[in-house]
Amino acid sequence: MDHATSLTGGRITKGVVRIGDTVRRPVSPKSPFTAELLRLFEERGFDSVPRYLGQDDEGRDILTYLDGWVPARYGRWTDEQVAAVGRLLRAFHDATRGSRLAGHHDVVCHHDPGPTNVIFRDGVPAALIDFDFAEPGDVLEDLGYASWTWCVASKVPLETQPTQVKVLVDAYGLTGAQRHAVVDAILERQLRNVRFWTEATVEVTDQQRAERIAWSRREHAFTSTNRDAFERVLRGGRPS
Repeated sequence: MDHATSLTGGRITKGVVRIGDTVRRPVSPKSPFTAELLRLFEERGFDSVPRYLGQDDEGRDILTYLDGWVPARYGRWTDEQVAAVGRLLRAFHDATRGSRLAGHHDVVCHHDPGPTNVIFRDGVPAALIDFDFAEPGDVLEDLGYASWTWCVASKVPLETQPTQVKVLVDAYGLTGAQRHAVVDAILERQLRNVRFWTEATVEVTDQQRAERIAWSRREHAFTSTNRDAFERVLRGGRPS
């Protein structure tokens, strides 16, 4: 019999374990939506996510285990890695367009497509995991968050950040008016993160909560201060 191995990478859902080639997750109010979403992906041939296999005798959701490496934190990524995320996110969205789950919205958004929810294979982002926040939305919600967590995150030097946002947006294939709204989407997701950690009932210490709120505010201030540089590159110019 396979033994349970704790998977401790997630910051939100506790009690996730690996048993053999499966992952077992505690049931939550989002479980029915996640199950339907993963079935939709299977029906539409999008295989860069786990498969939903039902529930076990303990009432936990069973998902297939995906091999690969998941970063423990944000970092600096190559243009190739950032472009792979853009393509992965586009395929994720496209697999939900016109579905009942998307409803009146364009797509179903992951809503947390940062590096810590992506599986790497051979050094390249290859699959998305953890759908605790998935729900119908606008593509800019995910692109704003991905641009922030993959390309910005106040990493030095500043010159690389606008360029990598452009790499991600180009790989996604975003055009028209939506392209000009990317910086606003980044800023909104940073403020949303402040609201989340201010209001969330997630089990974290007061210090952890305060640190995440303060970090998100610093990130928002940084992006706001440098928005001209981001917008210039997205329009096809060069970083100053």
